[in-house]
Amino acid sequence: MIFPGCHACRTRPRESGGIGRSNRYGEPVTHARREDPFLPEHEDVTGLIPRGLRISAALAWRLIVVAAALYVVGWVIGRLSVVVIPLGIALLLSALLAPAVQKLVAVRFPRGLATAIVLIAGLAVLGGLLTFVVTQFSSGLPQLQKQLNESLNQIKEWLINGPAHLRQEQIQEFINQVFGFLQNNQSWLTDTALTTASTVGEIVTGFLLTLFITIFFLSGGDGIWTFLVRVAPGRVRNRVDVAGRRGFASLVSYVRATAAVAVVDAVGIGIGLWIVGVPLVIPLATLVFLGAFIPIIGALLTGGIAVLIALVTNGFIGAVIVLAIVVGVMQLESHVLQPLLLGRAVKLHPLAVILAITIGLVVGGIAGALMAVPILAVLNAGVRSLLHEENPDPAEVNVLKDQAAQPNDAEPGTPGATVPTRGEDDEK
Repeated sequence: MIFPGCHACRTRPRESGGIGRSNRYGEPVTHARREDPFLPEHEDVTGLIPRGLRISAALAWRLIVVAAALYVVGWVIGRLSVVVIPLGIALLLSALLAPAVQKLVAVRFPRGLATAIVLIAGLAVLGGLLTFVVTQFSSGLPQLQKQLNESLNQIKEWLINGPAHLRQEQIQEFINQVFGFLQNNQSWLTDTALTTASTVGEIVTGFLLTLFITIFFLSGGDGIWTFLVRVAPGRVRNRVDVAGRRGFASLVSYVRATAAVAVVDAVGIGIGLWIVGVPLVIPLATLVFLGAFIPIIGALLTGGIAVLIALVTNGFIGAVIVLAIVVGVMQLESHVLQPLLLGRAVKLHPLAVILAITIGLVVGGIAGALMAVPILAVLNAGVRSLLHEENPDPAEVNVLKDQAAQPNDAEPGTPGATVPTRGEDDEK
């Protein structure tokens, strides 16, 4: 017993854990740490968490990490868009012009001279097309302006004498409001003009940079790629090399298929405009051809310009007919040309193409929409090669062949099998 007044009891040292103390019956008392009967000591609590919750949590934090990485990559690309966009366009131009350079090299032209010839010819064709379009629109502008005034007068007469029964004062008040808005926002319009001038300067700079990069890609692209592949570890270097070559081969196939689709769109819409009697048929068809390199959206926008011109020059009925022609050509592209040519070339589902273009348009505007599908095609071919390639050999991949975009993961003679084709000079 421990008495409060006992000196011995007060001075007796206490042992850890209460050992040495007794109860009222003289039995030693120990104060052990209270334990949770539902949670034994040192037990792993992972087993108490439901399996579905553990899987969801593991997927959630991995998705967060991936989303954060993609955000950082997008932010860096946005900050370096002045370099990234010309680089991407240069890759597209290289994929378009590389077959012509290879043909000149095959007939004993030096590679530098072949590159110069192809680039000069390509610039001449592109400059000629743009000059022709601008010249034709400029020469036809007075006639369009005259017809636009006649159309506006017809609309005015319809608003006054038609079902709307508007008064002359209401129409004039609306016109005055438009001019008042322009006067009140003159500073904003001036700033917009200055921004446009700055944008033109950036476009010129980007064009020169694109041309400079394209020259080096066409003349020494294979050496540049070989240098970049050295970064990969030696044991996987061949796989990375082959995956990159197959990605570029898919890019070549994509550009070829897109050019074929653009020609069909331009010819179809041009013939329809000629039948209806819309002026400036050839310039409008040329715009449709250039716009078709942005899948679906490009031809739709340029077709919309054709509908507006038909509305001004041929009236409402002519515009409806042209709209029907544009929609018909778009349906032909979406249901026949895209699956047959583009889908076969890059092995992409039409839904994936639509989503890629939408995301590219939201993230990067027109440039993003232009490069979204090529990036997806390159990633698709490269990842498939990394996952399924059997005994990769870079020397057997001729990137100018459509079959080179597919991995050799199937037996020869079966659907999807790739027959290795050795070229004298594999381009990259």
